[in-house]
Amino acid sequence: MSTVKDAAQRRVRAVGDQLVDLSHRIHAHPELAFEEHRASRWVADALGEAGFDVRHGCYGLPTAVEATIGSGPTHIAVCAEYDALPDVGHACGHNVIAAAAVGAGIALAPLVDELGLTVRVLGTPAEEGGGGKVLMLEQGAFDGLRAAMMVHPAAVEMAAMPGLAVTQFDVTYRGKPAHAGAYPELGVNAADAMTLAQVGIGPLRQQTTASDRIHGISTEAGVAPNIIPDVSRGRWMVRTDSLSTLNPLAERVHRCFEAGALATGCELSTTPVGPDYADLRPDQELLALWVANAKALGRSFPDLPSSVVGAATDMGNVSHIVPTIHPMLGLDCGPAVNHQPEFTAACVTATADRAVLDGATGMAWTAIDVAHAALEQGTAARENGR
Repeated sequence: MSTVKDAAQRRVRAVGDQLVDLSHRIHAHPELAFEEHRASRWVADALGEAGFDVRHGCYGLPTAVEATIGSGPTHIAVCAEYDALPDVGHACGHNVIAAAAVGAGIALAPLVDELGLTVRVLGTPAEEGGGGKVLMLEQGAFDGLRAAMMVHPAAVEMAAMPGLAVTQFDVTYRGKPAHAGAYPELGVNAADAMTLAQVGIGPLRQQTTASDRIHGISTEAGVAPNIIPDVSRGRWMVRTDSLSTLNPLAERVHRCFEAGALATGCELSTTPVGPDYADLRPDQELLALWVANAKALGRSFPDLPSSVVGAATDMGNVSHIVPTIHPMLGLDCGPAVNHQPEFTAACVTATADRAVLDGATGMAWTAIDVAHAALEQGTAARENGR
């Protein structure tokens, strides 16, 4: 085991400059959900050069990638994300995620026959709201897996992110325009409807649980101060600790928007934005392997308060079907946290580069542990059958 793990680590070190360059290139060219044409091509090319059988533009998604190597009975998937956020670019560090996934695949490639592995590196677009993994899961990308894994940068190290279930939707109110000074009585104010809905959501938060999150933005609220707005639009998200409690809370939020329409006389329409994300359920056996490997790499896990992290990921949907881990790699960048411009800057520092290499090595080692356990189980089964 130690010899095989040493070989994997040497491979990561040998391609370390290539992995860091990939991380920095993706960071320097941020692309939004489903538009990650350069990043997905760079990931596909790097894995193709390492001997993987690569499909670029698969599972009905032009920026999805599937790269496979090996033919062993133990199937492992490593997930790469590469979409960015509007305005703040890679403020969630998906450049680190993609490079670490490529590194794990490259580290495992020479070992697949020895370990009885089939390694599948999946480039999964549109994690930031589009649900690329959910769409790929529905198309069979995660079928037959023994384990699925990825790493994610964060402000602090966490073995498991307490991810919430989330739904996202667009809201549109339609009213009637009028001159706001001369004929206000002829208008139906769509911006007022949105305001009333937000006011209703405020008191609603007093009757929700500590893990619930309701938040959104107004994307349109009129064109001139002397014209009563006939259209207002917004995008909202509702999060809670499980899929079973998500729909009931979302229904209560929708009633606040209905109240805005009722009070103003506007017409209301709502449209889902991507699939719902499930709560993240890390596999405990797989997680224990990751923690041991991360500690062997010199990473440590600080004691953290028990408060719920309100983040969500489409890896949650995968975790309901396949044994999954989604550890967080601390970048020691406080007080900056994910989705801030300061975190964008932190994702191309020396600490982030180390996270790329540690993430790649740690995932490769964890895959080796899974493969070794499968080989031992196979040997024991054969001996018991004699």
